[in-house]
Amino acid sequence: MAANVESMFYVRETPWHGLGTKVLTAPSSSDALRLAGLDWRVLQEPIYTETEERIEGYKANVRDSDRRVLGVVTDRYKVIQNEEAFAFTDELLGEGVRYETAGSLLGGRKVWLLAHLPHEYIIGGERISPYLVFSNTHDGSGAVRIALTPIRVVCCNTLNLALATAKRSWSMNHTGDIQGKLKEAEDTLFLASAYMDALGKEFELLRKKTLTDKAVMEYIEVLLPSEDGSTPQQARNMKRLQEDMKMRYFDAPDLKGVGKNAYRFINAVSDFATHAKPLRRSANYKENLFAKTIEGNPLIDKAYQMVRAA
Repeated sequence: MAANVESMFYVRETPWHGLGTKVLTAPSSSDALRLAGLDWRVLQEPIYTETEERIEGYKANVRDSDRRVLGVVTDRYKVIQNEEAFAFTDELLGEGVRYETAGSLLGGRKVWLLAHLPHEYIIGGERISPYLVFSNTHDGSGAVRIALTPIRVVCCNTLNLALATAKRSWSMNHTGDIQGKLKEAEDTLFLASAYMDALGKEFELLRKKTLTDKAVMEYIEVLLPSEDGSTPQQARNMKRLQEDMKMRYFDAPDLKGVGKNAYRFINAVSDFATHAKPLRRSANYKENLFAKTIEGNPLIDKAYQMVRAA
Protein backbone atom coordinates (compact mmCIF):
# COMPACT_ATOMS: atom_id res chain seq x y z
CA MET A 1 0.00 0.00 0.00
CA ALA A 2 1.23 3.49 -0.83
CA ALA A 3 3.23 5.36 1.77
CA ASN A 4 0.69 8.08 2.65
CA VAL A 5 -2.35 5.79 3.02
CA GLU A 6 -2.90 5.10 6.69
CA SER A 7 -6.09 3.01 6.45
CA MET A 8 -8.71 2.28 3.81
CA PHE A 9 -11.20 -0.25 2.44
CA TYR A 10 -12.89 -0.86 -0.91
CA VAL A 11 -15.77 -3.07 -2.00
CA ARG A 12 -15.32 -6.12 -4.26
CA GLU A 13 -13.29 -4.85 -7.25
CA THR A 14 -10.12 -2.82 -6.90
CA PRO A 15 -11.08 0.82 -7.58
CA TRP A 16 -9.51 2.77 -10.43
CA HIS A 17 -7.07 4.45 -8.05
CA GLY A 18 -5.82 1.03 -6.84
CA LEU A 19 -5.82 1.80 -3.12
CA GLY A 20 -7.24 -0.11 -0.17
CA THR A 21 -8.21 -3.39 1.50
CA LYS A 22 -10.94 -5.49 -0.07
CA VAL A 23 -14.30 -6.27 1.57
CA LEU A 24 -17.05 -8.33 -0.06
CA THR A 25 -20.18 -6.23 0.53
CA ALA A 26 -20.88 -2.51 0.61
CA PRO A 27 -21.01 -1.64 4.30
CA SER A 28 -23.35 0.57 6.30
CA SER A 29 -21.95 3.88 7.51
CA SER A 30 -21.08 2.48 10.96
CA ASP A 31 -19.26 -0.48 9.41
CA ALA A 32 -17.59 1.74 6.81
CA LEU A 33 -16.32 4.02 9.56
CA ARG A 34 -14.71 1.04 11.32
CA LEU A 35 -13.38 -0.69 8.17
CA ALA A 36 -11.80 2.53 6.97
CA GLY A 37 -10.05 3.01 10.31
CA LEU A 38 -11.94 6.27 10.83
CA ASP A 39 -13.67 5.39 14.11
CA TRP A 40 -11.87 8.10 16.06
CA ARG A 41 -12.62 11.68 17.04
CA VAL A 42 -10.67 14.93 16.90
CA LEU A 43 -10.27 16.81 20.18
CA GLN A 44 -9.31 20.48 20.34
CA GLU A 45 -6.84 21.27 23.10
CA PRO A 46 -4.96 24.40 24.20
CA ILE A 47 -1.31 24.90 23.24
CA TYR A 48 1.40 25.94 25.69
CA THR A 49 4.98 27.13 25.37
CA GLU A 50 7.85 25.27 27.02
CA THR A 51 7.44 27.60 30.00
CA GLU A 52 3.74 26.61 30.26
CA GLU A 53 2.39 29.89 28.92
CA ARG A 54 -0.82 29.38 26.97
CA ILE A 55 -0.67 30.44 23.30
CA GLU A 56 -3.83 32.45 22.80
CA GLY A 57 -5.84 32.20 19.58
CA TYR A 58 -4.69 28.70 18.61
CA LYS A 59 -5.57 25.09 19.42
CA ALA A 60 -4.19 21.69 18.58
CA ASN A 61 -6.35 19.15 16.76
CA VAL A 62 -5.57 15.87 18.52
CA ARG A 63 -6.75 12.38 17.54
CA ASP A 64 -8.28 10.70 20.57
CA SER A 65 -7.23 7.14 19.62
CA ASP A 66 -3.48 7.70 19.83
CA ARG A 67 -3.02 11.35 20.93
CA ARG A 68 -1.50 12.21 17.56
CA VAL A 69 -1.43 15.95 16.83
CA LEU A 70 -3.03 16.39 13.42
CA GLY A 71 -2.55 20.13 13.14
CA VAL A 72 -2.55 23.54 14.80
CA VAL A 73 -5.57 25.71 13.99
CA THR A 74 -7.07 29.02 15.07
CA ASP A 75 -9.82 29.33 17.66
CA ARG A 76 -12.29 29.95 14.83
CA TYR A 77 -11.67 26.49 13.33
CA LYS A 78 -14.51 24.03 13.92
CA VAL A 79 -14.00 20.30 13.64
CA ILE A 80 -16.17 18.15 11.38
CA GLN A 81 -15.86 14.68 12.86
CA ASN A 82 -15.54 11.61 10.66
CA GLU A 83 -18.86 10.28 11.90
CA GLU A 84 -20.51 13.57 10.89
CA ALA A 85 -19.25 13.10 7.33
CA PHE A 86 -20.88 9.68 7.15
CA ALA A 87 -24.06 10.95 8.83
CA PHE A 88 -24.23 13.75 6.27
CA THR A 89 -23.90 11.28 3.38
CA ASP A 90 -26.44 8.91 4.95
CA GLU A 91 -28.96 11.74 5.18
CA LEU A 92 -28.14 13.06 1.74
CA LEU A 93 -28.43 9.77 -0.13
CA GLY A 94 -30.98 8.01 2.06
CA GLU A 95 -31.51 4.39 2.97
CA GLY A 96 -29.42 1.91 1.01
CA VAL A 97 -26.47 4.23 0.37
CA ARG A 98 -23.46 2.19 -0.83
CA TYR A 99 -20.06 3.17 0.49
CA GLU A 100 -17.50 2.00 -2.05
CA THR A 101 -14.36 3.24 -0.32
CA ALA A 102 -13.20 5.43 2.54
CA GLY A 103 -9.93 6.03 4.30
CA SER A 104 -7.27 8.15 5.92
CA LEU A 105 -4.19 9.78 4.44
CA LEU A 106 -1.16 11.41 6.00
CA GLY A 107 -1.63 9.93 9.45
CA GLY A 108 -5.24 11.11 9.74
CA ARG A 109 -4.67 14.65 8.53
CA LYS A 110 -6.86 14.01 5.49
CA VAL A 111 -9.88 11.67 5.25
CA TRP A 112 -12.43 10.86 2.61
CA LEU A 113 -15.36 8.64 1.70
CA LEU A 114 -16.79 7.71 -1.66
CA ALA A 115 -20.43 6.68 -2.08
CA HIS A 116 -22.34 5.43 -5.10
CA LEU A 117 -25.21 7.75 -6.01
CA PRO A 118 -28.57 5.99 -6.29
CA HIS A 119 -29.13 6.61 -10.01
CA GLU A 120 -27.12 5.47 -13.02
CA TYR A 121 -27.29 7.30 -16.33
CA ILE A 122 -27.36 5.98 -19.87
CA ILE A 123 -25.57 8.53 -22.02
CA GLY A 124 -25.10 7.74 -25.70
CA GLY A 125 -25.98 4.12 -24.99
CA GLU A 126 -23.30 3.79 -22.28
CA ARG A 127 -23.66 3.38 -18.52
CA ILE A 128 -22.22 6.32 -16.60
CA SER A 129 -22.22 5.77 -12.85
CA PRO A 130 -21.99 8.86 -10.60
CA TYR A 131 -20.12 8.80 -7.28
CA LEU A 132 -20.05 11.33 -4.48
CA VAL A 133 -16.69 12.06 -2.84
CA PHE A 134 -16.58 13.73 0.58
CA SER A 135 -13.08 14.92 1.49
CA ASN A 136 -12.04 16.61 4.74
CA THR A 137 -8.82 17.73 6.44
CA HIS A 138 -8.14 17.77 10.18
CA ASP A 139 -4.90 19.77 10.05
CA GLY A 140 -6.29 23.12 8.94
CA SER A 141 -4.81 22.86 5.46
CA GLY A 142 -7.98 22.74 3.42
CA ALA A 143 -11.74 23.03 3.15
CA VAL A 144 -14.37 20.34 3.13
CA ARG A 145 -14.90 19.28 -0.47
CA ILE A 146 -17.87 17.43 -1.92
CA ALA A 147 -17.48 16.45 -5.56
CA LEU A 148 -19.27 14.43 -8.18
CA THR A 149 -17.23 11.89 -10.12
CA PRO A 150 -18.87 10.22 -13.12
CA ILE A 151 -17.32 6.85 -14.02
CA ARG A 152 -17.69 5.20 -17.42
CA VAL A 153 -18.65 1.74 -16.18
CA VAL A 154 -17.27 -0.35 -19.05
CA CYS A 155 -13.68 0.68 -18.34
CA CYS A 156 -13.77 2.60 -15.02
CA ASN A 157 -12.58 5.85 -16.61
CA THR A 158 -13.21 9.03 -14.65
CA LEU A 159 -15.02 11.70 -16.67
CA ASN A 160 -14.48 14.81 -14.55
CA LEU A 161 -15.03 17.50 -17.16
CA ALA A 162 -14.97 21.14 -16.04
CA LEU A 163 -18.24 22.21 -17.66
CA ALA A 164 -19.09 25.88 -18.02
CA THR A 165 -22.79 25.12 -17.58
CA ALA A 166 -22.84 23.03 -14.38
CA LYS A 167 -20.85 22.68 -11.14
CA ARG A 168 -19.16 19.41 -10.20
CA SER A 169 -17.95 20.28 -6.70
CA TRP A 170 -18.80 22.31 -3.61
CA SER A 171 -16.63 23.35 -0.68
CA MET A 172 -16.82 25.04 2.72
CA ASN A 173 -14.38 26.34 5.30
CA HIS A 174 -14.12 25.09 8.89
CA THR A 175 -15.53 28.30 10.35
CA GLY A 176 -18.94 29.76 11.12
CA ASP A 177 -22.15 27.74 11.27
CA ILE A 178 -20.88 24.29 10.28
CA GLN A 179 -24.20 22.50 10.69
CA GLY A 180 -25.94 25.20 8.68
CA LYS A 181 -23.36 24.84 5.94
CA LEU A 182 -23.83 21.06 5.87
CA LYS A 183 -27.57 21.65 5.56
CA GLU A 184 -26.91 23.86 2.56
CA ALA A 185 -24.78 21.12 1.07
CA GLU A 186 -27.90 19.04 0.57
CA ASP A 187 -28.18 20.97 -2.68
CA THR A 188 -25.32 18.71 -3.82
CA LEU A 189 -27.83 16.20 -5.18
CA PHE A 190 -29.47 18.89 -7.27
CA LEU A 191 -26.02 19.94 -8.48
CA ALA A 192 -25.24 16.30 -9.31
CA SER A 193 -28.40 15.88 -11.35
CA ALA A 194 -27.80 19.16 -13.19
CA TYR A 195 -24.19 18.19 -13.88
CA MET A 196 -25.11 14.76 -15.26
CA ASP A 197 -27.78 16.30 -17.49
CA ALA A 198 -25.27 18.85 -18.78
CA LEU A 199 -22.65 16.14 -19.24
CA GLY A 200 -25.06 14.12 -21.36
CA LYS A 201 -25.75 17.11 -23.60
CA GLU A 202 -22.04 17.85 -23.87
CA PHE A 203 -21.26 14.27 -24.87
CA GLU A 204 -23.83 14.47 -27.64
CA LEU A 205 -22.15 17.61 -28.98
CA LEU A 206 -18.74 15.94 -28.81
CA ARG A 207 -20.05 12.91 -30.72
CA LYS A 208 -21.04 15.24 -33.57
CA LYS A 209 -17.55 16.76 -33.81
CA THR A 210 -15.70 14.60 -36.33
CA LEU A 211 -11.93 14.44 -35.93
CA THR A 212 -9.44 13.56 -38.63
CA ASP A 213 -6.56 11.28 -37.71
CA LYS A 214 -4.23 14.20 -38.38
CA ALA A 215 -6.10 16.39 -35.87
CA VAL A 216 -5.93 13.65 -33.23
CA MET A 217 -2.16 13.32 -33.71
CA GLU A 218 -1.76 17.09 -33.37
CA TYR A 219 -3.89 17.17 -30.20
CA ILE A 220 -1.81 14.41 -28.65
CA GLU A 221 1.40 16.30 -29.39
CA VAL A 222 -0.08 19.39 -27.69
CA LEU A 223 -1.12 17.38 -24.62
CA LEU A 224 2.19 15.48 -24.44
CA PRO A 225 4.75 17.83 -26.00
CA SER A 226 8.39 17.05 -26.71
CA GLU A 227 10.15 20.02 -25.15
CA ASP A 228 13.03 21.84 -26.81
CA GLY A 229 16.33 20.83 -25.26
CA SER A 230 15.07 17.42 -24.14
CA THR A 231 17.67 14.70 -23.78
CA PRO A 232 17.39 11.68 -26.11
CA GLN A 233 15.98 9.65 -23.19
CA GLN A 234 13.39 12.31 -22.38
CA ALA A 235 12.37 12.43 -26.04
CA ARG A 236 11.98 8.63 -26.10
CA ASN A 237 9.94 8.71 -22.91
CA MET A 238 7.57 11.32 -24.30
CA LYS A 239 7.26 9.37 -27.54
CA ARG A 240 6.25 6.31 -25.51
CA LEU A 241 3.53 8.30 -23.74
CA GLN A 242 2.28 9.68 -27.07
CA GLU A 243 2.11 6.16 -28.53
CA ASP A 244 0.20 5.00 -25.45
CA MET A 245 -2.42 7.71 -25.90
CA LYS A 246 -2.67 7.01 -29.64
CA MET A 247 -3.31 3.33 -28.89
CA ARG A 248 -6.09 4.28 -26.49
CA TYR A 249 -7.77 6.31 -29.24
CA PHE A 250 -7.21 4.16 -32.33
CA ASP A 251 -7.16 0.63 -30.90
CA ALA A 252 -9.23 0.50 -27.70
CA PRO A 253 -11.89 -2.26 -28.16
CA ASP A 254 -14.53 -0.35 -26.19
CA LEU A 255 -14.27 2.64 -28.55
CA LYS A 256 -14.40 0.77 -31.85
CA GLY A 257 -18.06 1.56 -32.47
CA VAL A 258 -17.97 5.16 -31.27
CA GLY A 259 -16.72 6.77 -34.48
CA LYS A 260 -13.78 9.10 -34.94
CA ASN A 261 -14.99 12.11 -33.03
CA ALA A 262 -14.28 14.38 -30.07
CA TYR A 263 -16.19 12.11 -27.67
CA ARG A 264 -13.90 9.22 -28.56
CA PHE A 265 -10.86 11.42 -28.07
CA ILE A 266 -12.00 12.61 -24.62
CA ASN A 267 -12.54 9.00 -23.59
CA ALA A 268 -9.07 8.04 -24.83
CA VAL A 269 -7.50 10.91 -22.86
CA SER A 270 -9.55 9.95 -19.82
CA ASP A 271 -8.42 6.34 -20.15
CA PHE A 272 -4.81 7.51 -20.38
CA ALA A 273 -5.16 9.88 -17.42
CA THR A 274 -6.91 7.26 -15.29
CA HIS A 275 -4.86 4.15 -16.09
CA ALA A 276 -1.58 4.90 -17.87
CA LYS A 277 1.64 4.14 -16.01
CA PRO A 278 3.70 7.29 -15.37
CA LEU A 279 7.31 7.58 -16.46
CA ARG A 280 8.32 7.83 -12.81
CA ARG A 281 6.04 6.25 -10.24
CA SER A 282 6.38 8.30 -7.06
CA ALA A 283 5.49 7.01 -3.60
CA ASN A 284 2.38 9.22 -3.67
CA TYR A 285 1.30 8.36 -7.22
CA LYS A 286 -1.96 6.61 -6.28
CA GLU A 287 -2.94 9.25 -3.75
CA ASN A 288 -2.33 11.97 -6.35
CA LEU A 289 -4.45 10.08 -8.85
CA PHE A 290 -7.24 9.80 -6.30
CA ALA A 291 -6.90 13.52 -5.48
CA LYS A 292 -7.68 14.30 -9.12
CA THR A 293 -10.99 12.55 -8.58
CA ILE A 294 -11.93 15.53 -6.44
CA GLU A 295 -9.85 18.35 -7.86
CA GLY A 296 -10.25 17.43 -11.53
CA ASN A 297 -7.65 16.23 -13.99
CA PRO A 298 -5.85 19.03 -15.89
CA LEU A 299 -5.03 16.75 -18.82
CA ILE A 300 -8.68 15.81 -19.39
CA ASP A 301 -9.80 19.42 -19.00
CA LYS A 302 -7.16 20.63 -21.48
CA ALA A 303 -8.24 18.03 -24.04
CA TYR A 304 -11.87 18.98 -23.53
CA GLN A 305 -11.18 22.68 -24.02
CA MET A 306 -9.20 21.98 -27.20
CA VAL A 307 -11.87 19.89 -28.92
CA ARG A 308 -14.64 22.17 -27.66
CA ALA A 309 -12.97 25.19 -29.23
CA ALA A 310 -12.28 23.47 -32.58
